[in-house]
Amino acid sequence: MLDEIQNFWLVFAENSDAYLRGFGNTLRLFGVAVIGSVVLGAILAMLRVSPVPVFRAMGTLYVTVVRNTPLTLVFVFFVFAYPYLELNSFQPFTAAVIALSLYTAAFVCEVFRSGINTVPVGQAEASRALGLTFTQTLGEVILPQAVRSVFPPLVSVLIALLKNTTIAAGFSVAEAGALRSILSERGYDVFYGLVWVLVIFVLLVIPLTLLQRSLEKRWSVAR
Repeated sequence: MLDEIQNFWLVFAENSDAYLRGFGNTLRLFGVAVIGSVVLGAILAMLRVSPVPVFRAMGTLYVTVVRNTPLTLVFVFFVFAYPYLELNSFQPFTAAVIALSLYTAAFVCEVFRSGINTVPVGQAEASRALGLTFTQTLGEVILPQAVRSVFPPLVSVLIALLKNTTIAAGFSVAEAGALRSILSERGYDVFYGLVWVLVIFVLLVIPLTLLQRSLEKRWSVAR
């Protein structure tokens, strides 16, 4: 038993450089994809609640198509199919950021739209009666009230995004999901190595989960 515990610890201790590099790239990929998906998701949500039918149709089409497409296929398109279009070429990391951002934005959009729908319609009608534009109504009246209901489910979407970054390992991005092949090449026990990956992912998710529960508790009391 002691030997097993010692071997388990040695897998991490003697490959700490690979873990540091892998999870460093994971956090970098996650951070950039969060910004991209939240910005695009907010724009899509504005399209989804727009009074212009064409904009609503564009937002609905994007969300419907992307949400029903496996994330792996989105990666395959940007890594293998996109280069055949002979447009700008992407490095694997950039292609992974684009794939994750475009995919996650569809879910972020629905979170924002659900939050917007929690605000009574009468407030939007009153704003328009006062002469506010659609953008002013959305930015100054609707969104400030929708934030409380949006943030907890948004954290859940971001936690899913963090876990989805492991798919990038299959497309030449050296992040946490690539540690299995690195440990195998170095001759270490892959099972122990993947247990360490699991442990570190749990440690990364815990702060987001605690933040989500804290906000839910605080805002439920406030309501």
